[in-house]
Amino acid sequence: MATTGKGKPLVADRRPTAGAKVARRPAAKSPVRRSRTPKRGLVARVVGFIWGILWGILWRLGVIGAMIVGCAVLYFLVQLPPLETLLDGRARGSVTLQDRDGAVFAWRGETFGGQTAETVSLNLLHAVIATEDKRFYQHFGISPRGIASAVTINLAAGRGPLEGNGGSTITQQVAKLLCLGVQYDPKQWKDEAAYEDDCRGGGLWRKIKEIPYAMAMEAKYSKNDILTIYMNRAYLGAGARGFEAAAQRYFGTSAATLSPAEAAMLAGLLKAPSKYAPTNNLKRAQDRAAVIVGLMEAQGYITPEEAADALANPAQLSDAAARNSGGFFADWVMESTPSYLGSQTTEDVIMATTLDQRIQRGAEEALKTVFDTKLKEGSNVQAAIVVMSADGAVRAMVGGRKIVTAGSFNRATQALRQTGSSFKPCVYAAALDMGFSPMDFVDDSPLTIRTPGSGPWSPENYDKEFKGVITLTQAMTESRNVPAVKVSEKVGRDAVRAVAEGFGIRSDLAIGPALALGASEATLLEMTGAYAGILNGGSSVTPYGLTELRLKDQDDPIIGPAGGIGERVISETAAQELIWMMMQVVDGGTGMRARLDGRQVAGKTGTTSEARDAWFIGFTADYVTGVWMGYDDNTTMAGVTGGGMPAEIWHEVMVRVEDGLPPKDLPMIVPQARIKPDPSAPDAPVPDTSTPGTAAPEAAPSGATQPEVPSPEAEDTITSILKGVLGQGN
Repeated sequence: MATTGKGKPLVADRRPTAGAKVARRPAAKSPVRRSRTPKRGLVARVVGFIWGILWGILWRLGVIGAMIVGCAVLYFLVQLPPLETLLDGRARGSVTLQDRDGAVFAWRGETFGGQTAETVSLNLLHAVIATEDKRFYQHFGISPRGIASAVTINLAAGRGPLEGNGGSTITQQVAKLLCLGVQYDPKQWKDEAAYEDDCRGGGLWRKIKEIPYAMAMEAKYSKNDILTIYMNRAYLGAGARGFEAAAQRYFGTSAATLSPAEAAMLAGLLKAPSKYAPTNNLKRAQDRAAVIVGLMEAQGYITPEEAADALANPAQLSDAAARNSGGFFADWVMESTPSYLGSQTTEDVIMATTLDQRIQRGAEEALKTVFDTKLKEGSNVQAAIVVMSADGAVRAMVGGRKIVTAGSFNRATQALRQTGSSFKPCVYAAALDMGFSPMDFVDDSPLTIRTPGSGPWSPENYDKEFKGVITLTQAMTESRNVPAVKVSEKVGRDAVRAVAEGFGIRSDLAIGPALALGASEATLLEMTGAYAGILNGGSSVTPYGLTELRLKDQDDPIIGPAGGIGERVISETAAQELIWMMMQVVDGGTGMRARLDGRQVAGKTGTTSEARDAWFIGFTADYVTGVWMGYDDNTTMAGVTGGGMPAEIWHEVMVRVEDGLPPKDLPMIVPQARIKPDPSAPDAPVPDTSTPGTAAPEAAPSGATQPEVPSPEAEDTITSILKGVLGQGN
């Protein structure tokens, strides 16, 4: 190979050959192959370019999102208060009501009892975790797997992704219980119920806010701290806030000693407290608890043998919770207590009351027995019962046929009803206090009273008949209307009203002559209290149920008894004579169905116009009991009088009330017989012992007091008074 003078080699020109031509043909196609390679690189580069942009956006968004979440977590973290301030989530305090023996029978408000995750029963701890969040100890406040599972379940059920199952961890539930740190503001919410509804609301924004708050809690508190908050703030039905309160409310025991069956029932309440509350439906609560027992077994918290035992022996309510007794009484006591110590209290309050649970059960059972056997199926007729001691201490109260929820209409204390003939003892009490005798006479003959502006009024007797001259006792025994009006008009309506008001009948009393026939309205509690005044010897009583009110964990009471015996209304002699008259009503008059074997009973029936109300109120030496019966809408009762079903209910109540108590005689005076006037010879009256009630018994019953013999001057005075009553027509 030659070179040039400049050092460049000399190369000879190639000459084409036939073979070379064939070889160059494929080479001519190589530009086509090279042109395809740049096209594939372009697609890859485009895809890579787009992915690079997306990745850049995504990681930047991720970083920004993480920063936002971190800032939110930090924001909530610095605001979270100390653990101790979060345990009691109630806006108001609670009221625990105790009976006369100190046993709890009712609660009002939201009760609370502190426990920690370390002190509650392991059965309860495991039941809660197995039910609500089995990965509680593994997650950091939220569970992506749980949320994804919940979304899948909701979509499969045709709901929105966040409607229904929320996939919330226990930490998220606590965040919701704490309302994400938002405090109650009365300017923002209508009431506390609206505030709590808002706190427990769902939705996407709520879930988004829950995440950093839950994570902040995980950073601030330990797992056991979070469980402690949860176990103290969770609402578990029947006014119980927290598991300790619920354990006491439903089982009468502490949350530290719960069995697997009891723990499962309480854990089952978390899903729907009102629905699964055992006081609402015990069988439903037990069925729900069986599901929880299965979860506890499946997750290894209890053995198969323990699970089988829990299923075979489901949790049962305590006696107090099962009876749900005394609700009307509890409502009445709460209403009678200053609101700042009762319904609106911010403290936990203990109320000691006069309630006797034995008597309360007896009253409830008696009413059910009579109504189950005597009423037609589907009848809506109502009844109420009050049992009290002679000093006004209420021992039992039934405000309606059914034991219903707190705050229900109480017919014993809230229903104003016409009293009918049950008011007549007030008429005769006024007369006896003025010196009349039960054996004095009154003329049961037609009567017309003309009142200016009202026209003539003529009262009628129930049987449409007139008996002529009869004793006051016979008039009371047979509940005759005309004699009652005549006596009332003679002694004066003002005197009758004074006696009624003195005995505690506070309602507006009629001003016309129909006052004597019970045209006025009163509550059963008022009427029973009036009869208690008769039994105690003529002094007024203020019916009461509260004996002591104190703050929880304090011994000194804030309030003492709220009632008792007051001023004298009629003389003791008049009261004891009236008791004897009222005993004749039961022994041989309109109240015979109320008689008790081996016991003295005094009482009075009452039936209002068109039988809209029927009453029987009576007493033994131990207790006064009042019974009212009627329709809430004042519908007429067919064939019902005070001497019928009300007297039968009274009898059934008192059979149970007096069970085991020794018989005692009533404190009464048996009056002396008087000579019945002979209308045909008014100046020469002759004895007539054929008239019921005119002859005194040969001997007074044991315990009765004989009256002093009046002087001739007193006899003349009484006779002159009675002559004005006899034959009064206009």
